[in-house]
Amino acid sequence: MKKLMNQPDQYVDQMLEGIVAAHPELKRIAGTQVIVRAHPKAKVALVSGGGSGHEPAHAGYVGEGMLDAAVSGSVFTSPTPDQVLSAIRAVDQGQGVLLVIKNYTGDVMNFEMAADLASMEGIAIEKVIVADDVAVENSTYTVGQRGIAGTVFVHKIAGAAAEAGMDLATVKRIAEKVIANVHSMGMALSPCTVPASGKPSFVLGEDEVEIGIGIHGEPGTHRENLRPADEIVDTLLDRILAHSGVVAGDQVAVMLNGLGATPQSELYIAYRRVAERLGAHNIAVHKALVGEYMTSLEMAGFSISLLKLDDELMSLLDAPADTPAYRQR
Repeated sequence: MKKLMNQPDQYVDQMLEGIVAAHPELKRIAGTQVIVRAHPKAKVALVSGGGSGHEPAHAGYVGEGMLDAAVSGSVFTSPTPDQVLSAIRAVDQGQGVLLVIKNYTGDVMNFEMAADLASMEGIAIEKVIVADDVAVENSTYTVGQRGIAGTVFVHKIAGAAAEAGMDLATVKRIAEKVIANVHSMGMALSPCTVPASGKPSFVLGEDEVEIGIGIHGEPGTHRENLRPADEIVDTLLDRILAHSGVVAGDQVAVMLNGLGATPQSELYIAYRRVAERLGAHNIAVHKALVGEYMTSLEMAGFSISLLKLDDELMSLLDAPADTPAYRQR
């Protein structure tokens, strides 16, 4: 294992210290692994998070037009309910809090427990669960589809709704609309190594790839020999389109997301094929995001997320945002 770190047990703490040192518009709640806006706004607040190792998710999306707080657990481990509750308390401005939860058993359980505790304290709270991964129905860590990179679209669009002053019920409705219309699938060329374990999370042969991988290295649909990039994109995109309900004439947003160790050049090679295939289906790409949005440490590979847009979602997707990992004017 070769990693730029000091002690494995300080990995997350020192990462969070580095984030707030680099971005003074953010602050860390003392004694927690919670990052919040340094200058909160009176509005509905959005809280998300999960295990570390997926950076820039989730702390990278704290800021104007997106999240108000992000809770970081240990690497690939859900944050505890008390950490989530600390985030809720810190960002509640009296207009309610929406929790955006990826569909992993630990995240769902711990965020829901924190929501119950916050509700008992009189905080208006709602939650949504993102399950955008079309690869598998149930997996090592989930009941139902997993929540992966499509979650970033929920952060962006629901965050814009909250920033515009919409009430809690409306922000939740919009988040649920995004969830219903975003579909994703990924693949891996190589595994990653969790600092505390010191060994790869799975093993692939020299010429093998994993299709349908989860963001923690969970198994996908199958392993196969490495093929040309266009063929791999077609495998993922065909399954996404089959689940998405997107048809000719629709407008979409696309996220081509690197998992941590894939060169930008290769991501653009993959996106080229996505654009080509969508164009052939007369599906218009309103916005394309190509880069690292939700990683898996140093895993090599990528995922595709396809979001079907209507006028409401398009307007909110195009609204301003200013966060360490997502800026739009």
